[in-house]
Amino acid sequence: MRAPGFWWNPPARPGLWARLLAPLAWLWAAATRRRMAASGVRLGVPVICVGNLTAGGTGKTPTVIALVERLKARGVAVQVISRGHGGSLPGPVRVEERRHRAAEVGDEPLLLAAFAPVWVARDRAAAGRAAVADGAAAVVMDDGLQNPSLAKDLTLVVVDAETGFGNGRVIPAGPLREPVAAGLARVDLALAVGPPEARARLREGWPGTEVPLLGGALEPLRTGMDWQGLRALAFAGIGRPEKFFATLRRLGAELVAARSFPDHAAFDPRLLARLQAEAKVCCEQPVTTEKDAARLPAAFRMRVLVLPVRLELEDWAPVDAAFERLGL
Repeated sequence: MRAPGFWWNPPARPGLWARLLAPLAWLWAAATRRRMAASGVRLGVPVICVGNLTAGGTGKTPTVIALVERLKARGVAVQVISRGHGGSLPGPVRVEERRHRAAEVGDEPLLLAAFAPVWVARDRAAAGRAAVADGAAAVVMDDGLQNPSLAKDLTLVVVDAETGFGNGRVIPAGPLREPVAAGLARVDLALAVGPPEARARLREGWPGTEVPLLGGALEPLRTGMDWQGLRALAFAGIGRPEKFFATLRRLGAELVAARSFPDHAAFDPRLLARLQAEAKVCCEQPVTTEKDAARLPAAFRMRVLVLPVRLELEDWAPVDAAFERLGL
């Protein structure tokens, strides 16, 4: 599903559809409120939750990677738990890059498994217990802000600095998974991801006065690849493909074609054949994201260039201080 355009209207002008869908949004928010009233299981090790308040991509996966790498640098045996969106296995199962496919465990867990042990389960508490039994001294819960199954010791919400909270309304009237005030009441730190000017605008109207707002950006990983002048057929099935396309252009690539697909889109053989044929006719190099590459068959993956990005924080001090309070 693609996010409807009216979701991103200014709050002062939400649009007709947003107003018509307001009753359904109220029901969605009420259901989330009831679900979040449940008490979560305590694992006995610190649980660090990374989540967001809006549907779609905000930079959660790069944030999880950055936190995992920071914890590993501090000598912490950290493991990740995930719902495994798009995967078929109920779990709990430890993700193995060479054995599992995205259709079984989800694309994000496959990507994260390169950085730390990852457990996938529909029951997040079961995944957490499996991680602890496997030796985890800390657990990072991916996309867990609206999941009450585990008690969290540190919760970080990721916000896209350019789109913020959209029209400020709850699904389906807007992009919010729950009202902003309700979500921020359970948050310890917030992270605005985007260009400096977008982060500055978000800070000006930041509603969570009790929640520190950190800043960061997704920057291409330095791999030695020269993107300047590369004729590319860029394709992506992520929350906001246009951010990926903009990064390629900033690096100097010539995007002869840019193909957008819904988040977590399945790349079936017919679609891949069309992409391959288009690239061959126009003499373009197919390029995609790390997350999309995890869903590609191995034979097609070999023909595609991947642009990896990593989160760079303005200041790690608030995060490090939170780790220290948890004894990490």
